[in-house]
Order: sequence, then structure tokens, then C-alpha cells
Amino acid sequence: MSQKRKATTDAGAEKPNKQPKVSSEKKEDGWLQEQVLQQRTAKKEMKFNKKRLRFLTDDQKIKPGAEGVLYWMNRDQRVQDNWALIHAQRLALKENLPLHICFCLFVQKSKLSTYRHFSFLLKGLEEVSQECKTLGIEFHLLHGLPGDVLPSFMSDRSLGAVVTDFLPLREPLQWLEDVKRKLPKDTPFIQVDAHNIVPCWEASPKQEYAARTIRGKINNILTDFLTDFPLVEKHPYTATRTAKQVDWAKALASPHLDKSVGETEWAKPGTKAGMAMLESFIDVRLKLFATQRNDPNAAALSQLSPWIRFGQISAQRVALQVKKTGSQSVAPFIEELVVRRELTDNFCYYNNKKYDSLEGAYEWAQKTLKDHAKDKRAYVYTREQLEKAKTHDHLWNGAQFQMVSEGKMHGFLRMYWAKKILEWTNSPEEALSIALYLNDRYSLDGQDPNGFVGCMWSICGIHDRGWGCQRKFDVAHFEKKYRPKDL
Repeated sequence: MSQKRKATTDAGAEKPNKQPKVSSEKKEDGWLQEQVLQQRTAKKEMKFNKKRLRFLTDDQKIKPGAEGVLYWMNRDQRVQDNWALIHAQRLALKENLPLHICFCLFVQKSKLSTYRHFSFLLKGLEEVSQECKTLGIEFHLLHGLPGDVLPSFMSDRSLGAVVTDFLPLREPLQWLEDVKRKLPKDTPFIQVDAHNIVPCWEASPKQEYAARTIRGKINNILTDFLTDFPLVEKHPYTATRTAKQVDWAKALASPHLDKSVGETEWAKPGTKAGMAMLESFIDVRLKLFATQRNDPNAAALSQLSPWIRFGQISAQRVALQVKKTGSQSVAPFIEELVVRRELTDNFCYYNNKKYDSLEGAYEWAQKTLKDHAKDKRAYVYTREQLEKAKTHDHLWNGAQFQMVSEGKMHGFLRMYWAKKILEWTNSPEEALSIALYLNDRYSLDGQDPNGFVGCMWSICGIHDRGWGCQRKFDVAHFEKKYRPKDL
């Protein structure tokens, strides 16, 4: 996993281990899964938009004698609604070859390698592996860095092509280069942006200044990409060598995992749980999103950010189903889900060496931060004090406690939370480092482009705009609800 990250504005507002009660007028539980299955089946022959992919190698044809096609799963950890896997299966079917999926698990010894994150990841992958069994697709959990384990795995299995997904952070991009360097020259290496609705490289060829500069570019071609998905079907070609059975408990027992940051009660990992959360959003909370999304005391947000971050559900699927409702909340929700979320990938991809440092800020912001770096602070806190929510500010403490205890923070409070860190630390460099550390360590949707941009937005002025708290929601009620206990 990459080591950094903000959360999206999709975190829930109510106490999340108590799911919202369903009204008597609501459809029967599970209606969404049934509807989506029908939609996928109906779109069985749908064409694949080749603008979603790019070749990372010169060779584009599978060499004769290959014994399979590989989908190297990384960011998008699901079977259905996955353009990378759809393309890999169609490539395998065209060549009459078996289909394999692998995930490269590497647990770095770090405070960011938490049980909370890896439990969510591995339990989601276990669900993927079970679905693969029913579809005749071999799932492999490889242990180690991709460059160290994937090329030799492909060689051992005589796999003729590899398809992978897209993540614009430094470590995953380095993994791509490591794998590419070690693959045989005649092995096609294909990347599909299965995470963004409009592929990052199609949305814009450069770093965009703000939402207003990318919005038109995305919206102008959104209809080309915001389509239904075909079904990933049972694969007819069987591998001669089956995958090694995965010991999931052993994988989760890694000594490098920080078990002091545990699982959350409200967010169950896996695609099924993510789809259930989407169903409850459509049934219960979507009608409130347009008017109450900025109120941390209201249950108005989707709560989908952990599943989108781990790729266990597709943002494109979310957009498709929400648009079908015709709700007044559709436009503001799509703005956040598509334009603002995909803007974060744009920033990290085109500002790859600086997306988590002050050097990545605009010149005016760097100058302002430098000019005020030595301003007298009424309060100065250490990282440990901030981590334990030991400040004089009850609202800030409540937001930090919500993130530590529930693995999320209401999106509206993130700006306040990060700006106060800037106010209470000795330098903007220290503030940015602490904000990223806390978010990446505790937020379930941490270590993601949204996190980097969220902290850069709050502290360094990236994509900035004005706002405030006191006039927006009942601060006292939130402070009372999330009064920190001993952390």
C-alpha cells in the first residue's frame, strides 16, 4: 500500500455502527444487487472504450505459446464493474487462454501499516478470491514488492500479457517501472484506468488549477465514459495449474501490522458491504445530501469513501445508480464524486514529486506560508498531543476523536481540522507532515490522492475556497457527541 493520504467528503455523519433505519416505503433489502445484475447482463456485448487503456510497452500482441493472461490487481479490488478486469478477460477470450488475477501484498514496517487498513484490504480480497472460484478465474496472492515477485510469477506460468489498473502515487508508479523493466520485451503491458470515470490522461494532459478548470473538460466527454458495465462472466478456459490456496489469517497476522489501530464496527469490507451501503444511501440519505451535506450532525452523506478508496466498489457504478434516482441531490453529489475526486488524481499524477510537500503549492501560497512561519502562536502542540486529541479546542478534539475511533471524519470538518494544525505547530512543513500522518494512520480512506489534496488544500491553498463552521451546523451538539475519551 502507498503510504499517504485526506478522506473524501463521503464519510458518514451519524454514529456509523448504527445503520440508518429504513422507512416502510423503502424497497426490499437487496434490490440494488438484483437490479445491477440485470443491467450488467443486458450490456453483455457492450464495447470497451479503448481510450480507457494505454500500452506501457511497444508490443501489443500476445506471443504464441502463452498459457494465460494476467490481471495485476492493485487499486481496483473487485471483480464486477472493473474495466481493467473486463479488458483482461476479453483479451484472454480472444486468445482462448485462461485468466489469472494476482495481488502483490507488501507490508512495510510503519505506523501507517495498520490493522485497520490491512484488515479491510485483505478481507475484501478474500471476497474477490471466492468470486473468482465461481467464475473459473485463478486468484493468486503474491507476497513481496511487485517488481520482485510479479515478473518471475509470469515467467513461471508462461503468461503472455499483463493488464493492470491506475494509481497516480509515486510508489505504485515506481512499481510499474520495476515490473516493466523486468518483463520480457515481447510481453504486452497494458494499463486501464478503472478507478476514474473519465481516465486521468483523457480528462487533461496537464495539472489543473482548480475544479473550475477541469469541470468543463470532464463534463464535455463524460457521456462517452459514463456507461453501464458488461458482466464479467464464467471463464471457459481452465488453467492447467491452479492457484495456491491463500492463508488469509496468516496474511493478516503479519508482525509488521500496527494492531493498536483496529477495525471499525460500521464499515464492513468487501464489495457486497459496499453495495449495501450504496443501497442505503439511495434509499435513506440521498434526499438529504443537497441541503444537509455540510452538517456533521446530519446523516446526509454516502459513507462510501472506504469502499471507493480500496476499489471494492466502482465510483462509476455509484454515479450510474444515483443518476437513475432523479433526486435534487444528483448534481451536487456528482460534482463531488466525479469532478472533485478526479481532480485529486490529476493533481497527484501531474505533480508527482511534490504532491505531499510545500514545494507542490502555488508560489503565492509558498510565499504567504513563509512570511507567516514565525508568527507567534497562542498554542503549540506536539504530534502526540494532537494524535490524542489533547487540545483546548473541543470541536477539533471531537473531529480527531471521530477519525481515531471510527476511521472517518465528516468531510466538512477536514478543512477546519487541518487549518488548526497549521495554526498550532511551529512550521507549515510540520503541519503538513502531521496532518498527512494522522489522516493516513486513522482514516479508512487514507493513503489516497484525496488525502494528499485534502491536506494540501487546507494547508497550502491547493484548489482553495472560503468557508466557515459556526453558521453551518450545531457545533455544540457535535462536540458533545464526539467528546474524546482516553485515546
